[in-house]
Amino acid sequence: MRCLRPFGAAAALVLVISSPAGGGSTRPDHALIDAFVGRHWKHPVAPQGPPPRGFSPLEASLRPSDCGTCHPSQYADWKTSVHARSMSPGVTGQLVDMWRSDKESARLCLTCHAPLAEQQPENGAAFDPALQRQGLVCAACHVRGHRRFGPPRRTASASAGPETLPHRGATRTPAFLASQFCASCHQFTSDGFALNGKPLENTYAEWTASPAAREGRQCQDCHMPERRHLWRGIHDPGMVRSGVYLKLATAMQYYRLGELVRARITLVNSGVGHHFPTYVTPRVVVRATLVDAAGRERPGTGEEWVIAREVALDLSTEVFDSRIAAGERASFDYRRRLDAGAARLRVTVTVLPDYFYTRFFESLLGAGGAGEGAREIREALEVSRRTAFELYRRELPLTR
Repeated sequence: MRCLRPFGAAAALVLVISSPAGGGSTRPDHALIDAFVGRHWKHPVAPQGPPPRGFSPLEASLRPSDCGTCHPSQYADWKTSVHARSMSPGVTGQLVDMWRSDKESARLCLTCHAPLAEQQPENGAAFDPALQRQGLVCAACHVRGHRRFGPPRRTASASAGPETLPHRGATRTPAFLASQFCASCHQFTSDGFALNGKPLENTYAEWTASPAAREGRQCQDCHMPERRHLWRGIHDPGMVRSGVYLKLATAMQYYRLGELVRARITLVNSGVGHHFPTYVTPRVVVRATLVDAAGRERPGTGEEWVIAREVALDLSTEVFDSRIAAGERASFDYRRRLDAGAARLRVTVTVLPDYFYTRFFESLLGAGGAGEGAREIREALEVSRRTAFELYRRELPLTR
């Protein structure tokens, strides 16, 4: 996740989300969950304050590595996640100058990218630069006033009293299993930044209108299967394939020279719990072309269709929105004459998770707007250029 500063506009928080699929379960007591979430996600998160008497340095620590002492599997998962990289060079590079020129926007970025008071530079002695660099740390979700919070136990079991447990145990609530818990960062409010009548970040609202919500599937069921702290999404080919599939059909099995090849390409959002893709940063490109027997593309036979919510780099306008809503599909018709060298129809689906970021960082550097953060922005740009992957490739023979 990275925060973007629009050129000549109020700053906006830009988050990456991605495409889930999988089973789930219903969650009770939505009013109680909403009340807990409202208390838990007050921004900025209040300082933890002095630790309770008797807490060891390990119990008082907010650093993920210390949490990993007793929770090694969760820590190992977290280290691979987008949450651990929420203060990546794309964000920190922009913040260098933003703290001097637009402090309110800098604070806004940290609301989700590094939400603890101890991660905020303006909090004096409580500020921990090392903690800030680690982004969305364990404590951001699980610790308030040095009290630990988490989901209910999966199975009932006898437990020692809290006074004998590390950090005096934990308060357990089903809110940690509900989509509402994620909405604080993955949904802009109705009066927040919007384009074409839609909040820039609208993932939770997309979920509420989805088959997944009607079936009781929560964000956590797909992005945290078996309570894994992975949060796989649009950058993960396996995750995307689990929620989207490709259908390809031609009007005839075989064609003769000069006949019109007719094909319908359909991409189905079968298991994603929100639009595919959600948010404004990814782009999905469907491409069809005729190829010869050696797999070389025949000139002039390629055609592409884009699936994305494309916005201007300064976030001033929405250019188009061709995304596929949850449970829906998008179909594209391909028409080309079969020439003498064509042997097969090739269809590919390519995902560019960081398409907006690549263009944004290029523009920022080209305009000289990166300032003292230019080195980090260049690093972020190179990373964004390496994230594209081919989701599907299908080839159909057209001749005997």
